[in-house]
Amino acid sequence: MLRFLKSVLKSVLVTLISFLIIVLIFIGIGVSSSMEEVEKIKENTLLEISLSEKIIDRTSEFDFDFSSLNNESSSLGLDDVLKSIDKAKHDDNIKGIYLNIDMVNASMATLEEIRDKLQEFKDSTDKFILSYSEIYSQKAIYISSVSDKIYIHPEGFLEFKGISYEGMFFKEALEKLEVEPQIIRHGKFKSAVEPFMLDKMSDSNREQVQRFISSIWEDVKLGVSEGRNLSNEELNNIAENFLVQSAEDAVDYKLADALQYQDQVDDSLRKKLNLESDAKIERILLKEYASVQVSKKKKFSKDKIAVIFAQGAINSGEGDNENIGSETTSKAIRKARKDKKIKAIVLRVNSPGGSALASETILREMELAKEVKPVVVSMGDVAASGGYYIACKADTIVANPTTITGSIGVFGVLMNLEKMMKNKLGITTERVKTNQFADLASPTRALNESERAIIQNQVEMIYDKFITHVAEGRNMTKEEVDSIGQGRVWTGKDAVNLGLVDVLGGMEDAISIAADMAKLESYRITKLPIEKNPFEKIIEDLGGQVRSSIIKNELGKTYPYYQKINELINMEKIQMRMPFSSAVQFVFMSLTQFAVRYI
Repeated sequence: MLRFLKSVLKSVLVTLISFLIIVLIFIGIGVSSSMEEVEKIKENTLLEISLSEKIIDRTSEFDFDFSSLNNESSSLGLDDVLKSIDKAKHDDNIKGIYLNIDMVNASMATLEEIRDKLQEFKDSTDKFILSYSEIYSQKAIYISSVSDKIYIHPEGFLEFKGISYEGMFFKEALEKLEVEPQIIRHGKFKSAVEPFMLDKMSDSNREQVQRFISSIWEDVKLGVSEGRNLSNEELNNIAENFLVQSAEDAVDYKLADALQYQDQVDDSLRKKLNLESDAKIERILLKEYASVQVSKKKKFSKDKIAVIFAQGAINSGEGDNENIGSETTSKAIRKARKDKKIKAIVLRVNSPGGSALASETILREMELAKEVKPVVVSMGDVAASGGYYIACKADTIVANPTTITGSIGVFGVLMNLEKMMKNKLGITTERVKTNQFADLASPTRALNESERAIIQNQVEMIYDKFITHVAEGRNMTKEEVDSIGQGRVWTGKDAVNLGLVDVLGGMEDAISIAADMAKLESYRITKLPIEKNPFEKIIEDLGGQVRSSIIKNELGKTYPYYQKINELINMEKIQMRMPFSSAVQFVFMSLTQFAVRYI
């Protein structure tokens, strides 16, 4: 108890100090904004890009990063990354880009968009791109392959070995714990539930996993092949035989250009910048450069295109930058539909799915918007299951080659904890009810045949509605949709061939398509949903920090498990989620906690 009180007092104290810091920051912001002149980028400056921070589609436009108060990793917005690279292309003071990359905290589709933008920078200017790292992950070398030169530390390492997928299965663990997973699904590929019912991958799941990781690998090799002038056969040979085992090997097999220490890299940069030996190299970090204003003659336009960001799991209620709330997203679409200055809508979807009910609510607003103005969907890293559901009726769907999409399927999972509670915990239950199905879906007993039939019927109805929506939106028959549905996951490249996606490309391509459909020669971008004002955000974030700080102090290293189990507890019964959920990996270690919490 004493430990808990100390934890609470500590959290309160941290919060108060944080609030004072924030007040001072606001004062500083007020002073700086009152200054007439903003410091400009110095001549002969390098734009330094590191992608170690988590990259999401959109970050807060409020500059202060609350994660720094809690020792949590901050994030970059993909929109800011793309905008900054494009800005550097036109900024005379930026002479080149320095990729200081080792580990990359982003998925492949996001990296594709960044690499394409870097390639555009390289092709349209006489500016250079140079890359250096002590260690190159596979994603890092994919990005760096666009560089004019790739340098590696003499004792460094470069990874190029292919892609693998590993799943965990809990069937035997559940049996030992005497927990019965009651699974109702439609779709033989809807493998999100397989870890609870099998001890290995099904043939159908293995088939789809092999297909999409092979597709992603081909895209990785294509990028590296073009950037490094290596054939597909050469790259396959390097990966298959693990030929790169040292920095020297990386140079020998042409994945890097030279071995250099940091001081030698700095000398190489000085030569590129025409600087004297030991002269200071002016650098600006990507995050700093994103807020720099570069004077650019541009006509003001009253016409706007709304870019609506929908990222994270789909749930009912309000959402934020990392979760899709049906109320928040629907309101944003509705606002864009009713605003006469907004001539087209781009819905940026980055979601593995979620609540069937919430997805239907959002789709309804998409249908209404489509009746009055062009609606284009841009798919990010993943737009699967519920993520595809909300996208399927857009005028045009744009996806990256490595976007994970499809997963047209529905499932429900109910855990029967009766035996575990009785035999492991000594807990028994009795019930009194007024009607036959009053205790339907109780976790303390097994479903009977009638109850299972009811839930199966619900799943089938939702699946039929799902494929009906897709058939209408994609101009296909329900039978055609069902044949490529069944919960199966596809890459964007495959989805184009199947008719689930129209065009391969990124967010900027989707905006350009929307502009063409609306016949706009000039336009402004407005981002939705509208963010809360700074004061509201401060109060909200601080409140959340106090709560999470107390829980973190009590749970320690088990806090991530708590987060995932809490997510599972709060899920609606019927879900449309992609087959591979990060939540699954936490189930085994936290199952007992789950049972106790549920009670």
